[in-house]
Amino acid sequence: MTAVRSLYLVLSPSSLPYARYAIESLWRHSVDPVSLHLITDSAADRDALTVFMEGMDPDCPHTWSVYAEQDLAEREAEIFGRFANLRAFRKGHPCWRKITDPLLLAPSGTEMVLLDPDLFFPNDFTFESTPDSGVLLMWQKPNCLLPHEVVQRAMDARIPLANHVDIGVAHWRGPGDLEWLDWLIGELGGAQLPRIMHVEAIVWAALAMRIGGGYLDRNAWHCWHRTQAKRVMRLLHVRGSRILRSEPWEEIKCFHGGGEAKWWIPDAANSGFFATQADRTQPSSSFPFVELTPADYDREQSMKRLLRGLGYYTLFRTA
Repeated sequence: MTAVRSLYLVLSPSSLPYARYAIESLWRHSVDPVSLHLITDSAADRDALTVFMEGMDPDCPHTWSVYAEQDLAEREAEIFGRFANLRAFRKGHPCWRKITDPLLLAPSGTEMVLLDPDLFFPNDFTFESTPDSGVLLMWQKPNCLLPHEVVQRAMDARIPLANHVDIGVAHWRGPGDLEWLDWLIGELGGAQLPRIMHVEAIVWAALAMRIGGGYLDRNAWHCWHRTQAKRVMRLLHVRGSRILRSEPWEEIKCFHGGGEAKWWIPDAANSGFFATQADRTQPSSSFPFVELTPADYDREQSMKRLLRGLGYYTLFRTA
């Protein structure tokens, strides 16, 4: 019998216009039976997500549950009680709870497959095996380690960071070294961390170098990359669903539609673009993390400053 995979997704009902396609495609195409734990903010949000999930195909082998932030308050006090930085981090940007809240729900040592709401699963697929130790993350180009001052704080503290980490999917087992994780968040800024979504990626990058693991196969677990050609197409007002046609869909287990791409998936799906599926049920390989050295980071920042000065980001601004 195939083991049930334990999935965790931080989700606001306001994201359902695109997130519903993530969940519906997961429900339709995951060959693994899954237990999906939705994590949201308020009791009203929990009720709204419950209504949505009750409309999912009841004949699928998958199960689900929904938790509001307050539902986990007692577990937070029990597990994070002496870790002030972790507790403050949980109260920061909602996306950061992708790191904290599964640790409150998952029994010690069991897998946690963490998902973002802007994913899409176009083919029949299986999740990769969660390692006994270490973390598996998606790879993307370029990296999304922001903001600069928090990255620089990590560099100054000589905290190694993995390059090209993507926050779409992560596999690991909890609870790990909570004392170190609390220390890390404190070094990055603790309760004073700017409430910016991408801080999550910095924490993952540090965790990756701390506990090891690797990147998921970048072809199977594929991240949207705003290449120069795609930027020009956007400048020419090419329809987003048409731009998506350039992605290698037959190879993909999971597509992370970061940025504007997540808003194009509904249009593409409703047009019948994904009507034909491939079989992506075979395991794919991972490859080792690569460190983002201070010298590499300085070069990246110098190039960004040059492009900003030339007006590149103004001309090719994100839609």
